[in-house]
Amino acid sequence: MINRKKSFCTMGNGEDLLFGRKLAVVHIIYAQRPICFNGRKDGQAPMAKITTAQRKRIAIFFAFIFFLLLILVGRIAWVQFVDGKKLTEKAAQQLQESRSLQSPRGAIYDRNGRKLAVSAMTKSLYVNPAVLNIDPDEAANLLAPILEMKPEDIKERLTRQSNFVWLKRTLEPDKSKAVIALIKERKLTGFHFEEESRRYYPNDVLAAQVLGFVGTDDVGLDGIEMSMDKTIKGERIKKIFETDSHGIPIFKSIFSYTSHSQGKNVYLTLDSTIQFIAEKSLDAAMARTHARAATVIIMNPKTGEILAMANRPSYDPNYFYRFGQKEWKNRAVSDLYEPGSTFKSIIAAVALQEKTVRPNDIFVDKGYVDVSGRVIRNWDGGGSGALSFIDIIKNSVNTGFVQVGLKVGAAKLNEYIRAFGFGQVTGVELPGEEEGLLFSARNMSASDVATMSIGQGVAVTPLQLVTAVSAIANNGLLLKPHIVREVRTDDGTVERMANVEPVRQVISPEIAKELVGMLEKVVSEGGGQKAIVKGYHFAGKTGTAEKLRQDGGGYESGHYIASFVGFGPVEDPQVVALVVIDDPSGVYYGGQIAAPVFSEIMTQVVRYLNLPPQGSVNAGAQWSLPVAASKPSSSQSVYKGNVPAGKKVVPHVIGKTMKEAGELLNSQGLAFVPEGSGIAVKQSVSAYSLVDADSEIVVYFEARPR
Repeated sequence: MINRKKSFCTMGNGEDLLFGRKLAVVHIIYAQRPICFNGRKDGQAPMAKITTAQRKRIAIFFAFIFFLLLILVGRIAWVQFVDGKKLTEKAAQQLQESRSLQSPRGAIYDRNGRKLAVSAMTKSLYVNPAVLNIDPDEAANLLAPILEMKPEDIKERLTRQSNFVWLKRTLEPDKSKAVIALIKERKLTGFHFEEESRRYYPNDVLAAQVLGFVGTDDVGLDGIEMSMDKTIKGERIKKIFETDSHGIPIFKSIFSYTSHSQGKNVYLTLDSTIQFIAEKSLDAAMARTHARAATVIIMNPKTGEILAMANRPSYDPNYFYRFGQKEWKNRAVSDLYEPGSTFKSIIAAVALQEKTVRPNDIFVDKGYVDVSGRVIRNWDGGGSGALSFIDIIKNSVNTGFVQVGLKVGAAKLNEYIRAFGFGQVTGVELPGEEEGLLFSARNMSASDVATMSIGQGVAVTPLQLVTAVSAIANNGLLLKPHIVREVRTDDGTVERMANVEPVRQVISPEIAKELVGMLEKVVSEGGGQKAIVKGYHFAGKTGTAEKLRQDGGGYESGHYIASFVGFGPVEDPQVVALVVIDDPSGVYYGGQIAAPVFSEIMTQVVRYLNLPPQGSVNAGAQWSLPVAASKPSSSQSVYKGNVPAGKKVVPHVIGKTMKEAGELLNSQGLAFVPEGSGIAVKQSVSAYSLVDADSEIVVYFEARPR
């Protein structure tokens, strides 16, 4: 019989070897030999029989896969939990750019709110060298004339290994437009702009050394910009934006930044009109005298406020990089010079205060004096015989001042000279202030006393001298000079306001008034007649001194410093001014070239301040003190220490509005009696005097600029 069970064999690829039919089979891995099945009634093929070797191979395969999975999971865990933070930071570095930018600086204003320094937003050009589509040499040659840079400097930046390189910061508008046009025309890639704050000085050279300038990193590098940098500077902005793998900002920088605000605004004591008057007169003086340099300082002696501070040579702070240290230097605070005869006003104050001499004491002028083998002569080489102390001051007699200085002595001279503020910084809000040079009282010889008595052998700054003379004009009270009036926030809130800061009472008000009368004669009758201000009584002192060598080794032969310091009106001094002309050509006497500059400046200043004329100044004319400036009574002695019970210190209200004066007096428990309207020009009792509580203080007001 025929066996009806079907038997067939197939290859591992599913081809029926007997009947040529396709069957579903189980493929044995790595096996291509025939597999035979016995037929079944249900039509299903029997299961293939797996050998032990095949099972072993399958087990090894799955073990291998499992091992790989373990390694993969371990690596993922390591990356996620161990290296995660580091890799995240690395990715951010590769795909993000961040820069720290400065928000706009606060503005600088004069006392009347006129802008002296402001900030504006400008474009800064940067480049991503990795994506440039132009040869660096060609790009450098195209950009050099626009950016005013050397082609080699531009090429060096274009070839750096970085995704961000500054090419030029804070471009002028015309230059940024030219660069934008070039980028569009040549279809350049890799060049971008960033908005940055740039400092502008709308008045160009006006008060340049006072204001200073700001560098490209928004750091104040000189003047008020430097000394008040932390105040004026705004907050720093941190800017972050995403980039692609080539460092190109995505969607032109999708960025976030921290909140920020503008810096605080600074109001100076300077009056830009008075500053302009001083600088214009200095320019004319420089042209006439062909001097090496010149300085003018104008101060309010009753407040210590600096109304003007001018120097020549000068510079434009908008383009400070085109100038150097010679132009940047603020000579008013950093130049040391021998004051010459202007210093005699200080020697006279000491002698009068110590009662070493009296105005009518007689001295014999032989034309020279021999002190320990050193012969000192008068400026004209002649002698005048018997002279009163008043005449010695009026005619600036060297021999007379040597005799006065020797009578006072080294110890007292040094004590008072330091009390007037010499030999130490004044503390004004400006950088670079010098202390000056004085003798040590312990080591002074008689000849040292003699030379110091005529303004030689000592070195002072112009600011020290004008501050000391202001004390004489202010009833003998020395005030700390200041040039910052107030600081305001961006919304106008006053954050800080300067106050009058008395330093010390150097000489008594009586002696100060007496000396003022003598110094007035210098202008009306003596060597300072070219300083006369028509219609007003002014006091002052001329000065001529040999120039010190830069190395400190003696004097420069044939080189002089001419100066004049004065104040007025003497009935109630409102302004003190110092004019210093360094190394003029030709005539070099202070009375001849510095005094006329003083007269020219003060003639315009008194008109600008609308000070009432006091009458013509005639030779030998005497002046008398008005009631407002009269000598205090015994109950009005000048305040020198702690306030006694039941007494009050009279505040200084001149220059204040009626509201300000009233509030200030009332706050001290004093009765306010106004006369007139406008700005306070006089007060019935001198500032800083002691009076009884509830005393009436009459304040006179006039309509004139503050």
